[in-house]
Amino acid sequence: MVVLKRPEGLLAVTFGLLILLGSILLALPMAHVSGKVSVLDALFTATSAVCVTGLVVVDTGKDFTPFGQGVILTLIQLGGLGIMTFAALAAQMLGGRLSFRSQAVLADAFYQREAATELRRNLKRIVALTFVLEFVGAWLLYVDLRQTSGGHPPLFSAVFHSISAFCNAGFSLNSDSLTLYRSRFLLMFTVMALIILGGLGHTVVLEALQRGGRRLLRRSHRPIRWSLNSRVVLVSSGMLIVVGVGGLLVLGLGKGGQSWWEAMPNALFQSVTARTAGFNTIEIGGLPTASLLVLIGLMFVGGSPGSCAGGIKTTSIAVGYAYLRSRIRSTQDAALLGRRLPQDLIARAAVIAVLAIIWNAVGCVILSATESAVGGPSFESLLFEQVSAFGTVGLSTGVTAGLSVAGKLWVIATMFVGRLGPLTVALIVTPARRAGIRYPEERLMIG
Repeated sequence: MVVLKRPEGLLAVTFGLLILLGSILLALPMAHVSGKVSVLDALFTATSAVCVTGLVVVDTGKDFTPFGQGVILTLIQLGGLGIMTFAALAAQMLGGRLSFRSQAVLADAFYQREAATELRRNLKRIVALTFVLEFVGAWLLYVDLRQTSGGHPPLFSAVFHSISAFCNAGFSLNSDSLTLYRSRFLLMFTVMALIILGGLGHTVVLEALQRGGRRLLRRSHRPIRWSLNSRVVLVSSGMLIVVGVGGLLVLGLGKGGQSWWEAMPNALFQSVTARTAGFNTIEIGGLPTASLLVLIGLMFVGGSPGSCAGGIKTTSIAVGYAYLRSRIRSTQDAALLGRRLPQDLIARAAVIAVLAIIWNAVGCVILSATESAVGGPSFESLLFEQVSAFGTVGLSTGVTAGLSVAGKLWVIATMFVGRLGPLTVALIVTPARRAGIRYPEERLMIG
């Protein structure tokens, strides 16, 4: 097949096959409570797990057996870290060689193109780092969950939520996500730390560890320069978290009065999870419309490149800001943090943003059409659901399970596109050929 000859096509097929396998396993009688999970529900859950989204149409903790929950956890881990990573490591352990096509897929998924030459060495570091952080997170969660784990074995619950948090999946064994633990600060901050580390991108976390180690070992006190990618990711991620917290505190966290001491950590938690993970400690359906719009904005941006997160990515927003600033100031070059940005990078960020806007606009129209016949949810709820699926976030106002068959199928497609990225999907369906001619240039009136 022509699609398999292209890196983006191979990546899509790999994720598609994993979703298919997961759907088959979750549809088995031993995976769920009889009569609770249909074939469509199994497909939806498998897609949500592989795409590390977290939207659910059935109760993960009640409607799936321990075997089914184990399947979901495995799909989250494979989908979050990338099934191609595991395949690559297996090939290395068996003495095989990675094809150039497989290296290109992995490089696009985890690295800046300039860093792709370090692929083999960093793959092992990525997997090791992932398991170490998930282990530490599980241990901290277990310390807290020993007191209460919502009816599930504390150790399994700790491992499940640690992997789900680091992979930015947002799946929970509890029917109400983490609202039961809204006053448990150790658990909340552990989950937030895992989400942030998983959403920054593996290359950023590895660079931080490497540079921290060099700083401890070297005698010179000269500052160690960070790469532009890491600096932009860290600055933009921090700013988005602060903006989200401020917006939620000002616009409100829903029904019931909350003291500042309780509102602040919950606003921080939702600001962190809204960009990628999908856990919630407050009732999302009870938020004011203005607060929902803040969360929608955070979900649309998502996490950072090379991470488990979805969305158009923090770097795309940063590049767009730099370009807009350069146009307003009438400067020749767009620059970020003292570095000039190449034109092809600006064009790529613009294409990603435009494709994402188009996909979500079309999605809102489709969901409005499919759900209107049954007197469905409000438009803001459907908009929230659409962007949550696209950003592979998993937050919902509570309408997911009530969607029609057509609505669920569209959300499945959106989660898949969101995990791959709109530009990747566009490259799959666009013929890889050069234009043989160039048309004459002529200007248009704009604005």
